[in-house]
Amino acid sequence: MKTNWKLLSLLFATTALFTFSACDKDDDDDNNPDPIEETGNVIVTQNITENTTWTSDKVYQLAGRITVVEGVTLTIEPGTIIKGEMGTGANATALLVARGGILEAEGEATAPIIFTTVGDEISPEDIAAGNFGSPNLPNDANGLWGGVIVLGKAPISASNEGADISEVQIEGIPTSDANGLYGGDKSDDYSGKLKYISIRHGGANIGDGNEINGLTLGGVGSATIIENIEIVANQDDGIEWFGGSVSVKNAVVWNTGDDAIDADQSWTGTLDNFVVIAPGDHNFELDGPEGSSDNGAYTLKNGVIVANDTEMKRFSSDLINTDDNTSVTFENLLFTAIEAGQMVNRVSHDVGTVSFNDIVLDVDAENLSTHFPNGEVPEGFSAGNAPANASAINLDALGWTWTAQAGALPTL
Repeated sequence: MKTNWKLLSLLFATTALFTFSACDKDDDDDNNPDPIEETGNVIVTQNITENTTWTSDKVYQLAGRITVVEGVTLTIEPGTIIKGEMGTGANATALLVARGGILEAEGEATAPIIFTTVGDEISPEDIAAGNFGSPNLPNDANGLWGGVIVLGKAPISASNEGADISEVQIEGIPTSDANGLYGGDKSDDYSGKLKYISIRHGGANIGDGNEINGLTLGGVGSATIIENIEIVANQDDGIEWFGGSVSVKNAVVWNTGDDAIDADQSWTGTLDNFVVIAPGDHNFELDGPEGSSDNGAYTLKNGVIVANDTEMKRFSSDLINTDDNTSVTFENLLFTAIEAGQMVNRVSHDVGTVSFNDIVLDVDAENLSTHFPNGEVPEGFSAGNAPANASAINLDALGWTWTAQAGALPTL
């Protein structure tokens, strides 16, 4: 991606205006640092070590990697804005929910919770007025802070030097931070509720090409509720699962720098009712288990994938990318804006089990075979310009998003 140095210079200057010395003063004893007088932002410098509520009348500014530690609940009210300061490497900002920590972040369609960069001028007044897009940043400005990471105790499939292991350090968090461990044996683990949340402009690089995803889910259990999620302009992947069993419903991933949807380590949940728009790499990068254990397959269903945006000159690579040991079911997907040469990289799997059901590519029928290895169209694919079951895809559920307000959400 071409770097917009003028934009970055402006944003770093903006960051300087927002960054002050750490302040943990709490005159009203509400377990929240009081607002910094100069900006009105609450500068959060310490991990969340006791039950805490962030309220919509304040903007919370993450001054580093902030962890909700085990046994503690962070509650975020509808309409609250959280802004991460800029930084890379060990200084990358993120909200991390450790194993055993709980995030109760239930926004509303009329009052979503916004995670963004400190360079974003969006304000509580914008949310109250129903304006959910950034007033000053373009929808492809990425890498300006970290992201949201939720970790749990559900099973994963991982290995170390050939031996199976039940826990591992999440990518994007230095190994020196034990809060970055995830995985266990509790498939119905509960990490909280995430509803009506928009995460944007993130994906800061912590080193050696290792960026933070928009929403990272490591070993998150099936009791956790995640629905109505938007990821915009993350430098790395949009949503990535590392094992676990949590499902996600109603999601849109727009303008990621890398993959839109990524799954690893034998995730066993479902992604249902979603939109992907013009990622920088794969629309789906779907891996199988990394250890010898295989917890089962995952499902991606009822989605619309806009593979490219020619106006913004954003082009994805593979339409679908799987490994030989991937086990996944695809159901009722429509791919649009397809360019010549974009492929479903693998249609047969010696180890994994992949099922394609009602997958439609918006191409001429005579060109359908060119998007598959050896020109062989597998059962379950067809050419057309509408989903096989349009009634099962509810794009209205995503009408609250910046994507929709910007006119980028597809229509059926």
